[in-house]
Formats: sequence, C-alpha cells, structure tokens
Amino acid sequence: MVTVNVLLSSINDVKNFVNIVSKYDFDIDLASGRYVVDAKSIMGIFSLDLAKPIKVEIHTEDADAIMGELKPYITA
Repeated sequence: MVTVNVLLSSINDVKNFVNIVSKYDFDIDLASGRYVVDAKSIMGIFSLDLAKPIKVEIHTEDADAIMGELKPYITA
C-alpha cells in the first residue's frame, strides 16, 4: 500500500482526480479525519473537507504509473 496526501482545491481538480483513479483496477481510498471514501466516487469526495489535504491510500505495490499521473495534486 502507498499513502500520499493530495489537495483537491476545485471542482475540476476533483473531476480530473476521479478520471485518473478510475482507470486503475485496484482499490484507492481517501481518508479525511475519521471518514474514508472510495476515491472513484465523486459524491464521496465531495462529502469530505476539501479545504485541507486528504490522505490517499493506494492498495497496490506497483503504484509508479498512478503516482506519475497524480503528481499535480500531491502535497507535503
């Protein structure tokens, strides 16, 4: 499992993020506080607090391709 933080600051960011993660077969979760949602669910993402970074949990060992695509959203 690979874990990174992302910042989705606009509706277009959320839409593009979902389009990227939906291309992959493995599970990807978003965690904000005690809430965890499926990263492939636009409605789930909008239920989170998008004002601060969100933890992304990518459930695969081979995450190089998706990490490259998510690079614009990854924050410290």
